[in-house]
Amino acid sequence: METTARHSPSPSPLALLIVRWIALAAAFAFTAWVLNGVDITGGFWAYVWVALIFGIVNAVIGTILRILTLPFNLLMLAILSLLITAVLLSITDALTSHLTIDDFFWTTIWAAIILAIASVVVELVLQLIFWREPVVAA
Repeated sequence: METTARHSPSPSPLALLIVRWIALAAAFAFTAWVLNGVDITGGFWAYVWVALIFGIVNAVIGTILRILTLPFNLLMLAILSLLITAVLLSITDALTSHLTIDDFFWTTIWAAIILAIASVVVELVLQLIFWREPVVAA
């Protein structure tokens, strides 16, 4: 039995960053489409801009908040992580005029849930595209 790999060479880290950035913009577009209280105005580039702002807020403030709340997060079975994402969405809403979230609590919580699910689905698709496992040939 021999194995053959059916994938192209590994993409550069910059290419992966850009692809994930566009994927996050797509997740924001899906969230805004599904959820009534979330609105992104300005077309394609507004989605890209909101994804960039959210990515920076998540990388800086989100990392600090997750480290500080890690013991509580373990006890609460990651519910706190959902609240942290909701807070990060609110911060992103405050930083850009392209994103509007109507109500902090329920709309932001639902937006965090939908965004998380959409991001996981997009990440799985990206893994299938860029990191295919070797196929076993008979």
